[in-house]
Amino acid sequence: MIRNLQMNTYTNLLISLIFIALLSSCGSGNRRSNVSQGTGLEINSNRGGFQYKTNYKGQEAGPGLVFIPGGTFIKGRVQDDVMRDWNNSPVRVEVRSFFIDETEVTNLMYIEYLDWLERVYKKSGGNYRNVYLAAIPDTMVWRSPLGFNEDMVNNYLRHPAFKDYPVVGVTWQQATNYAKWRTERVNERLLEREGYIEKGVSLQIDSIAPGSEFNTQTYLQAPDQVYGGAFADKAGRNAQPSGRDADSTALDFVKRKDGLLLPEYRLPTEAEWEYAALGLSELREYNSYRGKKKYPWSGSSTRSEQRKNEGDQLANFKQGKGDYSGVSGWSSDNADITAPVRGFPPNDYGLYGMAGNVAEWVADVYRPIIDNDVSDMSYYRGNLYSKPAIGPEGKTIVVTDIELDTMPNNKLYVKALPGEVKFIDIDSTDSQLRPNFNRAYNSDFMDGDNQSNPSQANMYKFAVDDEGSVISDKENVKSLISDQTRVVKGGSWKDRSYWLDPAQRRYLPEFMAADFIGFRCAMSYLGESKTKKRPRD
Repeated sequence: MIRNLQMNTYTNLLISLIFIALLSSCGSGNRRSNVSQGTGLEINSNRGGFQYKTNYKGQEAGPGLVFIPGGTFIKGRVQDDVMRDWNNSPVRVEVRSFFIDETEVTNLMYIEYLDWLERVYKKSGGNYRNVYLAAIPDTMVWRSPLGFNEDMVNNYLRHPAFKDYPVVGVTWQQATNYAKWRTERVNERLLEREGYIEKGVSLQIDSIAPGSEFNTQTYLQAPDQVYGGAFADKAGRNAQPSGRDADSTALDFVKRKDGLLLPEYRLPTEAEWEYAALGLSELREYNSYRGKKKYPWSGSSTRSEQRKNEGDQLANFKQGKGDYSGVSGWSSDNADITAPVRGFPPNDYGLYGMAGNVAEWVADVYRPIIDNDVSDMSYYRGNLYSKPAIGPEGKTIVVTDIELDTMPNNKLYVKALPGEVKFIDIDSTDSQLRPNFNRAYNSDFMDGDNQSNPSQANMYKFAVDDEGSVISDKENVKSLISDQTRVVKGGSWKDRSYWLDPAQRRYLPEFMAADFIGFRCAMSYLGESKTKKRPRD
């Protein structure tokens, strides 16, 4: 009897579970990944119909990148302002999740870029040679009239002794172009890995002619023109015709909706860089921060308090006049100039060199004081809205020749390369009746521009003559700051500890370089923030 009772109990339980499962399936049948909730039609059927990557697992991290979960923080909260220069003001902002380089871009990483440009462009001669020349860092930034630094001038960039040291002498423009190049190489490798491009194509550098290199935007918007129109010769197994249409001979291309290609490498915004440098996650307690941080590490001292290395400096900086490393036999920061990029402990996000070693370029156009009316979501100054140029036949226009510009210091700047999609400024039809933006150029938005104050239209612009040289005219030049002046963040081997505070900020024209400024790249994260809540005790 007891056995029968147990059997009946098990049977009833089984029936209940089946009933619950049926109810669940009835209630969420249309939410199955391969059935449209809108139409009920099957998605990704091998018989045809709508195709979409419904099993997308999330964006993978590109080479060298570390994931930074987004959040809220007080930007510009400088702990010390001994100079009273009002160069920053605290403002609460939200930063979306993003990726950022674990270290600064090293000499080895940069000369890989130079090698690629040399083999593709320099060999072609003529004007193409300028593409390579425009990318070479200014090694003469090491020179000093009263200092012996010729060894650095001749060896720092290319000698293997410095391969893991941060690249310096790079302008903001050069850093931006490196990030663009890196985007193309990484996405080309991904397509090769997934079988859309033949294996080994990305390494066949010597066979590439200017205009026939891979470009992500061209691949997405004008695939028939990628690789100079010769994609069929490089197509992998997965790019071959799918066979859904018996008469189809068209190649299959990865589309944006497939989620395979990564967003572009770029310079981080000032807000992103400062947020990542602080590494506030170690102070988080539920939905608030327990206290403040002056440096990327805990505490108010630049020296380690851990027993095994107590007293050692936690960053590479100038400790006093004539003191870059410490006394003989006690090199407290193990560096006199720059140091290897992993020469000091990382912050709580696992990022190296966010204080000291080299200061870093960020994307923002510089203004002396952060605006009171900043965007509290993903703050950035420097938006230039553009769109792909479309020809008379309705096709995307691809650049066919190099677009160069000469800077006020007579340095060349590569604006566009052959094979890239041509972008143009948005026009009035794109901004008509929009409440969120009304023009393409926004670097000086609400700050000395015609929209804000017509009498100060040139406040943040250089006055130049017909040859591109800066005019020293007090009537035309209202400020040393221009729309071509970019923010520099972080202290360096050449700075006192004052500049190690991530909230500190400096500036330099985008076409100039220094022996204490390097850079690292960032990448946007697409999708949910992936911020994890701390479990309750």
